[in-house]
Amino acid sequence: MEDSTDRAATPPAERVDRRTLLRTVAAGGSALGVSRLLGAGPTLGADGEETVVTALVRSEPGEPSALTERSRTVPADWHAAVSRAFALNRRLARVAPTGYLGSSVVPGEYGSGSASISAQVSAPMYDEVADLLGELLDGFRFDLEGIEGLRRDTDATRAVPYRLPEPADGEVPGGVACGANDVTSTFTPTIYRQGESGPSFGTASHAFDDVEDGRGEFLRIPFAGVGSGEAGRVIEDHPREDLVLARPTGEYTPVSRIEGRTSIRVRGQLTRWGLADLIARDEPLATAGAMTRHATGTIQGVDAATRLIDGRLRYGQLRWGKETDMTDGDSGSVNYHETSAGALVAGLNNARTWWPGQSYVWGTAAYRLTDRYGYHF
Repeated sequence: MEDSTDRAATPPAERVDRRTLLRTVAAGGSALGVSRLLGAGPTLGADGEETVVTALVRSEPGEPSALTERSRTVPADWHAAVSRAFALNRRLARVAPTGYLGSSVVPGEYGSGSASISAQVSAPMYDEVADLLGELLDGFRFDLEGIEGLRRDTDATRAVPYRLPEPADGEVPGGVACGANDVTSTFTPTIYRQGESGPSFGTASHAFDDVEDGRGEFLRIPFAGVGSGEAGRVIEDHPREDLVLARPTGEYTPVSRIEGRTSIRVRGQLTRWGLADLIARDEPLATAGAMTRHATGTIQGVDAATRLIDGRLRYGQLRWGKETDMTDGDSGSVNYHETSAGALVAGLNNARTWWPGQSYVWGTAAYRLTDRYGYHF
């Protein structure tokens, strides 16, 4: 069968049609992109330790329902600061004052006992929002950046996507090219739903931007060389989380493995506290997409909210790495933390920054998919 996947899925943020160049702006001789700290970090006076669940791990690699919790003991003052940051950041996102574009929680190192909130606003509203945040966040430490305008992505560089050799065993891992109509995206590793035993294929919802609802559409597997195979039919479409799920319809089955520079088995996923723990310990994430075969980077913010793409507020976002760690066609890939036992999925790669002053990839965190829909890796 002819392969029609001749165009790469562009992260949705970069298709916003704007004519003005986005820039960080200055007022009174100071760049608004530079961290502005209002109020000191919380003095909580907590001592002792707290235990948090950092990951959900399959005790048996081939048994999706055998999830066990992995926990870690953390300093109580750090736990109190991060907990407060989570609550205040959610309050900020709910209020979403005029000009608010997004925000995230940035935990400090364990020894610091601290955390902060990083927020972005429309530049003309900078002073007004800064004053409001000072009141809303009740003296909690935050940094604020003003953003003006948007520009379209003009990088026409195209790599050749990694296409899976037709598998004799029918197994399709994450990190390889996925065909969605005439668009190339990337397969996630297997996604399961709590209470169900059957595996699903996954990729980015915005690969189906040319239709109102991706349900009923088909995902294909473009093979190395020539031809393609039918992976499955889309049964769930979540535009806000930028994820579609497809049920296998033929001889091919998704597997809990990521095929990148090396092949790595997926053993589970990180929780919100697991992501905070990685920041505190300065531990990296990695990714493998159909275009970007391997990249690593540190987490820049967790439990983020954003309305940068279409004005709709999206919760449970993860910011990590730098914008060059993702390109068109990588949408649908996952980022993960590598352990001795295998990969723990952190989240999806849905978009990248396209303005001066910041550089990261962002997407829906795995814990958000579990909390909202019961999905897990």
